[in-house]
Amino acid sequence: MIRIGIDIGSTTVKVMATGADGDAVFSRYERHNANARDVVVSLLQELKDRCGDAEVDIRMTGSVGMGFAEKHGLPFVQEVVAATKAVQKYHPQTASLIDIGGEDAKVVFFRDGRAADLRMNGNCAGGTGAFIDQMAVLLNVGVDELNDLAMSAGQVYPIASRCGVFCKTDIQNLIAKNVDKADIAASILHAVAVQTVVTLAHGCQITPPVLMCGGPLTFIPALRKAFKDYLSLSDDDIILPDNGTLLPATGAAIADVDGRKPVRLSAFIAEIGQAGTQDASCRSALAPIFGSDGEYAGWLGRMSAHKVGWAQLPDFTSGGARRTLDVIVGIDSGSTTTKIVVTDTSSKILYSYYAPNNGNPISAVEEGLTRLQQQCDERGVKLRVVGSCSTGYGEDLVKAAFQLNSGIVETIAHYIAAHHLDPEVSFILDIGGQDMKAIFVTDGVIDRIEINEACSSGCGSFLETFAKTLGYTPHEFAEAACRATAPCDLGTRCTVFMNSKVKQALREGATISDIAAGLAYSVVKNCLYKVLKLRDVSQLGKHIVVQGGTMRNDAVVRALELLTGTEAARCDIPELMGAYGCALYAVSRTQGAVPLEDMLSKAHYTQKALHCKGCDNQCLVIRYQFDNGDKFYSGNRCEKVFTNGGSGKPEKGINAYVRKNELLFDREGVKGSPRMTVGIPRCLNMYEDYPFWHTLFTACGIDVRLSDHSRYANYEHSACMVMSDNICFPAKLVHSHIQNLIDSRVNRIFMPFVVYERQGKEQNSYNCPIVTGYAEVIKSVQAGDIPIDSPTITFKDKSLLFKQCSEYLGSLGVADKTISRAFSLAVGAQDAYLSDIVNYNERVYHKAREKGALTILLAGRPYHTDMLIQHKVSDMLAEMGIYVITDDIVRNKQVAVSDAHYLSQWAYPNRILEAAKWSAGRKDMEFVEMTSFGCGPDAFLTDEVRDLLLRHGKVLTLLKLDDINNVGSMKLRVRSLIESLKLAGKNNKRRLGEDVFKTTPTFNEACRGRKIIIPFFTPFISPLIPAIMRIAGYDVDNLPLSDTESCDWGLKYANNEVCYPATLIVGDIIKAFESGKYDPKKTAVAMTQTGGQCRASSYVSLIKKALVDAGYGEVPVIAFTFGSSIDNKQPGFRVNWMKLLPIALYSVLYSDCIAKFYYASVVREKEPGQAARLRDMYLQAGESLILEGRHDDLMSYLKMAAIEFDRICTDKTCPKVCVVGEIFLKFNPFAQKNVTDWLIAQGVEIVPPLLLDFFMQSFVNKRTDEETHLSRRSITSFMYGLVYKRIMKYVERVNRAAAGFRYFSPFNDIFKEADEARKVITLSAQFGEGWLLPAEIMSCARQGVRNVVSLQPFGCIANHIVSKGIEKKIKQFFPDMNILSLDFDSGVSDVNITNRLLLFIDNLKNENDKK
Repeated sequence: MIRIGIDIGSTTVKVMATGADGDAVFSRYERHNANARDVVVSLLQELKDRCGDAEVDIRMTGSVGMGFAEKHGLPFVQEVVAATKAVQKYHPQTASLIDIGGEDAKVVFFRDGRAADLRMNGNCAGGTGAFIDQMAVLLNVGVDELNDLAMSAGQVYPIASRCGVFCKTDIQNLIAKNVDKADIAASILHAVAVQTVVTLAHGCQITPPVLMCGGPLTFIPALRKAFKDYLSLSDDDIILPDNGTLLPATGAAIADVDGRKPVRLSAFIAEIGQAGTQDASCRSALAPIFGSDGEYAGWLGRMSAHKVGWAQLPDFTSGGARRTLDVIVGIDSGSTTTKIVVTDTSSKILYSYYAPNNGNPISAVEEGLTRLQQQCDERGVKLRVVGSCSTGYGEDLVKAAFQLNSGIVETIAHYIAAHHLDPEVSFILDIGGQDMKAIFVTDGVIDRIEINEACSSGCGSFLETFAKTLGYTPHEFAEAACRATAPCDLGTRCTVFMNSKVKQALREGATISDIAAGLAYSVVKNCLYKVLKLRDVSQLGKHIVVQGGTMRNDAVVRALELLTGTEAARCDIPELMGAYGCALYAVSRTQGAVPLEDMLSKAHYTQKALHCKGCDNQCLVIRYQFDNGDKFYSGNRCEKVFTNGGSGKPEKGINAYVRKNELLFDREGVKGSPRMTVGIPRCLNMYEDYPFWHTLFTACGIDVRLSDHSRYANYEHSACMVMSDNICFPAKLVHSHIQNLIDSRVNRIFMPFVVYERQGKEQNSYNCPIVTGYAEVIKSVQAGDIPIDSPTITFKDKSLLFKQCSEYLGSLGVADKTISRAFSLAVGAQDAYLSDIVNYNERVYHKAREKGALTILLAGRPYHTDMLIQHKVSDMLAEMGIYVITDDIVRNKQVAVSDAHYLSQWAYPNRILEAAKWSAGRKDMEFVEMTSFGCGPDAFLTDEVRDLLLRHGKVLTLLKLDDINNVGSMKLRVRSLIESLKLAGKNNKRRLGEDVFKTTPTFNEACRGRKIIIPFFTPFISPLIPAIMRIAGYDVDNLPLSDTESCDWGLKYANNEVCYPATLIVGDIIKAFESGKYDPKKTAVAMTQTGGQCRASSYVSLIKKALVDAGYGEVPVIAFTFGSSIDNKQPGFRVNWMKLLPIALYSVLYSDCIAKFYYASVVREKEPGQAARLRDMYLQAGESLILEGRHDDLMSYLKMAAIEFDRICTDKTCPKVCVVGEIFLKFNPFAQKNVTDWLIAQGVEIVPPLLLDFFMQSFVNKRTDEETHLSRRSITSFMYGLVYKRIMKYVERVNRAAAGFRYFSPFNDIFKEADEARKVITLSAQFGEGWLLPAEIMSCARQGVRNVVSLQPFGCIANHIVSKGIEKKIKQFFPDMNILSLDFDSGVSDVNITNRLLLFIDNLKNENDKK
């Protein structure tokens, strides 16, 4: 018998066949180009031809192989597990394994010959094989040539590898600078190495010997070299196995798993060969792009009606002498392509050119104009250029090289072309290779420009990449989309996230046509909902013009029409509209005629690479020297050293950020011998509070060592310590600053746990969880022999702050008298700094007004003052002649911002919103906001800033910042703003004034009779909530459990970057009203509001905004708020909490007990369905008891339930998994993609999350806040103690009543759980689930449960700290902990989740087998 392992990955099929002796008899590795079934059949047929029709035992592995296994009833071995089995057998000396596949990356850590820790990438395929393929295509080389180039490289440059779309931008920056291809190739592979380590190491050391496997590491020696260099490995440290691409297939072949009986090879080949290709599960609600061929033909006829004017280049060859013709030249030098349009003086096109620029914009233009010159020579025409203009990525360089008359920003060029095509144009959508520009026009004037935020998801490269991955040309892919009958709904995520969606569709049998059509829909959805955040189609107007190369794709244009219910106009040259707009612009700006031959001759140049030494950036600058002696510099981020002067260059403005850095950090140290040296990292809230801390320490005789300025090389070196790969760049950067201080050998490192900043009139002044708590991550990952101090701090209350400082400094041996004096000086220093920065901004603004210059209020977090984080954006603006001020200018303005759907609870966003409001009323000022990718609070803030500015006739220019510098795209945004201001000013049509802010009404006395709808939360407590609220006098309905329709509505009416629960909750509510079941005039919505640092407190504001935008503005929203931290005016909503809280407590305990009974019994039930029936019966009984006012009887029902659940159970030991995480996800089945049910189906007993602990933690929090002086002690502290004792007595009764169920685990004392949590995190971490999450993990571990699934929304800011951030610290106490963190959002695929669960479950089974 032959054992066969088949590994079907995202891009390849691998087959390994072994004989009875375990030796290989056949192996193959082939790409499948999305046609995996046929490739498998072909390879198995080849095996049959070689070995005969033997009896075979087949096992599957791989991300696509999972679907094959399901369809054919084959045993499936998770791919990391399979690779591990092969390594253990053939390479037992391995300490670490790195496996890079097509779209997967894995790292396995071995200890004593067994796999101790297994990691694989989550939702993101950045830095994998498919990514390398994309980059090779971009460089126009094969993968082998990419390898050869990289091996001869001399330098490595920073490149983003987390996804291909970002990396393309970085590579194009290098290509534009004419960087050697070899250096670019090496930089790509270096980026893959960094990405793999950052994503998967999570603070663990990758120790040798390191086994490297998978296609890329096997076939690309330069990639292995990149890992060697980054990890400082020698050749002897690396194991490169034979058949390194086949390890998972080999492991699957040798794995001992139960499955179907062996079959003849011929029979199996016949079975899979006859398998159908279409599966009903792939069907979606999306309409076909075209219903019929006739409909398509009619549509093409409508499109063909929109044409630009053309004219023939005249032929004068018969006349003898050459004749002269006046022409206009427009050039669009894009990031990847060059477009040229030449018109006559009446704007009819004589010549056009479209070609890749291959990284050399000047040569590309020269080639296009040379071809034109050749045509002219053939026709006897001499062209005289009377007007010329350039735009695009290479605008300045091309303008300088060919000495063109003018240059304009791309957005204006596209507007001019669209306006020429349709003078009544109301909306222009231009989608290019990596850019997406949307221009809103009112009465012929641009009033809003939106540009995709440094991410090219949904652009041409997005579709092109998928087409090539699946083996099609872009044109063939577009044609296939138009023939689709059932387009797949693939969501709106970016390319690499959507790869897993496409894999899932292929697994379910989708056709290429359906995938192509689904991607066309995704492009448009991404544009409408992510870029434009469109709520109302009427905003687009009735005259829509589409342009850009992507709009050649008929399916994309039609999808736009179908999704918006509008008709669009597309001319016959959509990809040339930028160049055509340039030509139209140049018609009215003619300046002296230049023969075409002369224009071509001017472009000869020499170039030289220079390294600017002006600052730490060490920019690579390319100097172009033209034959006429002119010079042009490219690649410099600023013009401090190398400048492109010229008569039209504006006088440099003033950049207030430079002075802000000086005011913050230029401070004198201790004179004489210091008591000790404390290191302070130059990061996060030190950009707010450093003057205070520096003065406090130095006045106590403690010297302060501030970490050095941020440097990219230091960041990259420390990036392996980042525990959460989707956290913001400012957080990732902290590790390098801490390392800098460790290397400086300071005595202590000070990084305070600052919960509150200073508070004005806002509701609160929290820091976000990352700014507050990142010291906890540092202590988990980087703790060593230097103590890291992080005392809990509040700046909201000066007297409490003094107590906190006294306790901390006292612990360092500082006398009370010294502390008092130092504290006074520190407060004075902070006040002086604030006064100085405000006054300086005022002076800059005053000077700008004197000069008549534009002022930009460049707002952001305090740490955006860091020039590496902001990539010197402020300098770039000043170079453009703009006066740049900071949001500090509003610190003393007392700006009231009540006209926003925003809970003013975070200190820094509060200031940004106030700054936006203040600047909105000033004619000579514009507002630009910097935000970091992954910033949680900004997902709620930016939409409100945008709406606030729009109501005042202004637009928001948002600059999204990450670790990679992309000044080019940021400059495009700012120039678009400036040029649109000029156009509006010229027409005198710019509107300044204020539109009325619309929000939902207050829930007053007249609303008390309304039905109240609430989102579904959990199957256990949600059924009881309407009954509890009826006791309070309110008619409440639970909404149904969320579904995919909820998700769609949520994406439409909530910012796509808010946390996933917010998306679903908003979607549930809008879906309810859209269904017609609820009358908006007779309904209210209710939502809990905790008031802590988590984003969940902002859900109420988000719901109000969504209701207004969706047309349900008459629906009041009620906030269920506990405590007094949030001020909600809802006079009609009054609850007798003294009466209701006992009932609520009984209900929570009752539902938690039923959950404990259910999860322990469902895996032991004697007959399927018994546990679910009992669960439903007792929850219905509980509802009836509450409605009848018999909540005291819940205890007796619990006793009966314990006995009945016990009766249905067999005696059985089951593997246990503790489920923790964000409260909505861990309780809500749809939001977590039914993870708990999946685990139950595998025979796993769930240790369920409990609601009781979530509420009981408030008792610990209150005591902690008082002990750490975060709040004052009060008489209520005594009352809290009495209430807690009373609750615990009731809990003890419940524990006794439930003891009749033999598998019941009693409720724990929350203070004992807090003591466990204190070992790994401060109890002041009260954001999100806070310290409770690690407490649950530690508690389970103490009870012997060492397997944990942590469920969290993608990018959850709290869980960056309390879950992923301290995982390493938890494992110091319990090294064998098996923790799986799963991130969820609207785009996550079932394949990805299931694959990672299979890896997790294998560890669990191995552990159970040992027992």
